[in-house]
Amino acid sequence: MHTGGEAHSRRGMVTSPDLSASAAGRDVLAAGGTAVEAVVAAGAVLAVTYPHFCGLGGDAVWLLADGKGQRDCLLGIGQAAAELPAYPDGIPPRGPLSAITSACLVDSWDTALAFSRQAWGGTGTLADLLEPAVRLAEDGFPLTASQAWWRDYRAKDITNWPGFLSLFDADRAGMPFRQPQLAKTLRRIQRDGSRDFYEGALAADIARGLQAAGSPLRAADLAATRTRHAEPLSLDYRGTTLLAPPPPTQGVTTLAIMGILSRLDPGALTAGGPDHLHLLVEAVKRAFLDRRGIADPDAVAQRTDEWLSADRLDAHAASIDAGSAMAWPHRFQTGDTVFLAACDAQGRCASVLQSLYFDWGSGVVAGDTGILWQNRGAAFSTDTGDANRLRPGKRPFYTLNPGIGLKDGRPSLLYGTQGADGQPQTLSLVLSNMLDFGLSPAEALAAPRFLLGRTFSDTRDSLKLEVSAGEATIAQLSQRGHEVAPIPAFSPLAGQAGMIQIDGNGAMRGAHDPRSDGAAIGV
Repeated sequence: MHTGGEAHSRRGMVTSPDLSASAAGRDVLAAGGTAVEAVVAAGAVLAVTYPHFCGLGGDAVWLLADGKGQRDCLLGIGQAAAELPAYPDGIPPRGPLSAITSACLVDSWDTALAFSRQAWGGTGTLADLLEPAVRLAEDGFPLTASQAWWRDYRAKDITNWPGFLSLFDADRAGMPFRQPQLAKTLRRIQRDGSRDFYEGALAADIARGLQAAGSPLRAADLAATRTRHAEPLSLDYRGTTLLAPPPPTQGVTTLAIMGILSRLDPGALTAGGPDHLHLLVEAVKRAFLDRRGIADPDAVAQRTDEWLSADRLDAHAASIDAGSAMAWPHRFQTGDTVFLAACDAQGRCASVLQSLYFDWGSGVVAGDTGILWQNRGAAFSTDTGDANRLRPGKRPFYTLNPGIGLKDGRPSLLYGTQGADGQPQTLSLVLSNMLDFGLSPAEALAAPRFLLGRTFSDTRDSLKLEVSAGEATIAQLSQRGHEVAPIPAFSPLAGQAGMIQIDGNGAMRGAHDPRSDGAAIGV
């Protein structure tokens, strides 16, 4: 059941930023499905109901774990086109020349289901799990508050994106929001399987549509797209083992922040007070010093052992001045995604992020397929000395980093957030609130948030802080040298996080961010 912003169950739980997606996952668990199957069903619904944040033209990163020692990370990350144009003025953030990486979400669904069958005895098929999403695309649904906000915010831009408005049938107020082209594409995947998206007739239609729009992606790039299995990174935080995806994701950054905090004992302070927030902000700054080296490990050696070494974390912690703020020298990148997670009755867990990168991705529509393509390629650099320099076939630096916490070898915490560069910042705060101060998922998610760096609405490298932190806290942080820029409570800038907590007896409680349209739902 779902009560008071927090769900409780012993039979399974799903959390996502949209109620209809959480309900689709809940129904799978209620029918005896696995956590992976629940997330595929919920993720497919989100590809329909949250087209501003995720979709078939995007990617996904998965963490999987159970109480029997199974651990896996699935990197559903598309690679750059084999033939790329020159970018003398840098990669544009929108348009066809930002649509330069293939999309791996659909393949990640199939790869995750293969894991579910082999490791967990799952029997669900992709065709069946897509059905709730197909019906929503065909029949329509009430426009979500989040989608309405982002559509209105980009109203002037949207009119300049060729083919964009043809995606949707929702021009009249109060009418259901339908996506007939996307519904047909989902039906084709149901009929012909996931690889049709990459190697079949559907792939040919996608490639023609992208080429006509001016993207350098071709059919061969789609055919080369595959989800990678990878070993999760890990770090102990006061008896909880935190798992994170490896490069090219920024999972190592989240672990580094927590590793620095583990040496500072924020639990001796007041949760959300100026001393607590100062330590968190300063830990974030130190961890971000190493983040510039994160890139595709196939192209650039990754020093994750060094970045997470005891000596490195000790030095970062020792450099923090409790009374003074260090400057923030890093350019902030905005981006959007959705976090969803599920735990089934056997304690098997999936923690996942799906993304188009920026809200509405590149703005490029792949022909008449109804697929809005991501602009993840805009995360590449054109600087010849940058580890994340654009190369054919290379995977870009990736902001997605869902997490799983283990106690005594068993999953005890699922967590993740929307928010691009803000993801490690939000995760460090909600994790500290829970692990240092014992807050519940709903309490941890409702607490005031901060965000370092520039955003689409504020180009200053300031410390954005929700006004619910209080005037006294804002004043004390300003006195320590932080350039504090107050933002409204529950601001869309502060991310949309979700959490599920599992105790040693298998009881689950979870919540989704009050800044979102969603919720956790128990079976």
